[in-house]
Amino acid sequence: MSVVASVVNPKIQLNLGDPSITWIHRVGIAGLWMTLKRLEKLYPIPTGRPGNLTWLLTPRSISLQWQGQDFIVLDWLLKQSFQINEEGLISLTGINTHLINTETQINIHLGITATFLQHNQVVKFKGKKSKSLKVDSVDGIEIDVEYKKAVSYAHQNFAKQLCDEQGQFLQQSIGVVGWLYPGSVVRHVAFTKETKFEEKPQLAFALLYAPVACHYFVLRSHTQPQHPQYAIVIPEVTNLEIYAQQYWNLGNLDYKHFHVSSLGDAALRFLTYKTTIELAIPNQVKRCQVILFGTVIWSKQQKTRTEIAVVEATEIIEIIYKLSCISFSDYRIIKYENKNFIISNVLKGIIADNLVKGFLWWNNFDIKIRNVNLLKVILSEDKGIYEMIEHSQWDINAQKLFIQACHEALKKIYAKIYDRTKEGQYAQIERENIRILSQLGRCTNIENFRKFIAEFWGKAGQLSILEEHWEELLPLISGIMDWKVARDLTFIAIASYPKSKTNKNKKILEESDLDNE
Repeated sequence: MSVVASVVNPKIQLNLGDPSITWIHRVGIAGLWMTLKRLEKLYPIPTGRPGNLTWLLTPRSISLQWQGQDFIVLDWLLKQSFQINEEGLISLTGINTHLINTETQINIHLGITATFLQHNQVVKFKGKKSKSLKVDSVDGIEIDVEYKKAVSYAHQNFAKQLCDEQGQFLQQSIGVVGWLYPGSVVRHVAFTKETKFEEKPQLAFALLYAPVACHYFVLRSHTQPQHPQYAIVIPEVTNLEIYAQQYWNLGNLDYKHFHVSSLGDAALRFLTYKTTIELAIPNQVKRCQVILFGTVIWSKQQKTRTEIAVVEATEIIEIIYKLSCISFSDYRIIKYENKNFIISNVLKGIIADNLVKGFLWWNNFDIKIRNVNLLKVILSEDKGIYEMIEHSQWDINAQKLFIQACHEALKKIYAKIYDRTKEGQYAQIERENIRILSQLGRCTNIENFRKFIAEFWGKAGQLSILEEHWEELLPLISGIMDWKVARDLTFIAIASYPKSKTNKNKKILEESDLDNE
């Protein structure tokens, strides 16, 4: 009978089809759905809940009904939903934190306190704690993860903002700030009342549960790993039941799994998760919204939204992203100031960002030449880039032929260097690479590039691929097609060519697998 009452006269009614709500509202509704589903097991009988609280959950909506004072019910519900465990970690009932491993709990805690709950006015801490996590079972490498121990946070006591002095649910809109809805700030200090963000009480209630259903990722740079950025992934929720099952089925993930190298990497890692339940209804495009938080010059005391994007996971994007996951190592451990840090593969991030922006996976690779540290990282990934070239589907065959022509040119140029190198001397292959890349980096127009490619291929001498396929290659080198495409292709050709790391005097290039191309 209580379920019928919740349908007939609900105190709170939330629906995914409400045209006035946004992505984060919908994920908040999903977080509430997940929480109520868990509370059904903890408090199966309505009489065991304040005000005989009951609810009806459908794949698209939530209805809540209760009796008596609203504040008592809402305060109980929020305190049951948002807790803190004995380790000082934020504990969310909706994701069943008592069943997930410590690594996942720490990541959620760090993710929430670095995004939603950054300001010390909305979360109280008492001391710090460090956990030693084993991130490499083979070598036994461990990292120490430090976090602040939470004492309380705003979600637990928000019933006061939802109710009036008599303890009844508010009827008018209430102010919403950044910790409840990232990005909702007063637009003009001189007109605070007119430009502040407001929301209906029941929608503000839904926003409280957004952290429950979001996913959190860490981004660390190679140069300043001690200052991480964080990304929130907000899924496009179209079915509450399916999404809840998909989230719960992720199970326990390793701490290193939460590390990515770009906004696009975070989005595609989430969208390519494999569970027994799909995120969206079959045959529907899977999408998510990603918000990147980082430190900016004008606000160093807290992290600010620095980038936001909506990402669709099409079939071709998934194929190429998964190929990059196979071709490149997932992460590496670096030591900085006597501490170990996990650094995600930067090439995967570059490729993922290209894909989510609608570019080819190798687009604008030449720009990376201008960053010396990044260039070193890219050139060390020659095998992975070569795998991407070999197994990618090329829209235009001439693009792959162009790379093969560059490989052949490099092979002959390097062979000439080895021929001139006397016994006991070091072949100056790296110096030649720097010279070629430096010249390539100075190509700012079609005339510069024509001169560069003519000298590059001319120095190599006779190229069989160029002789056999000159008609197909002509549009790329003449400017009929976008010359910047050819510049990018030249860079990935250089970056992907296999290099010897052991025998300095051996003509490895003549014995390379490229002989079979």
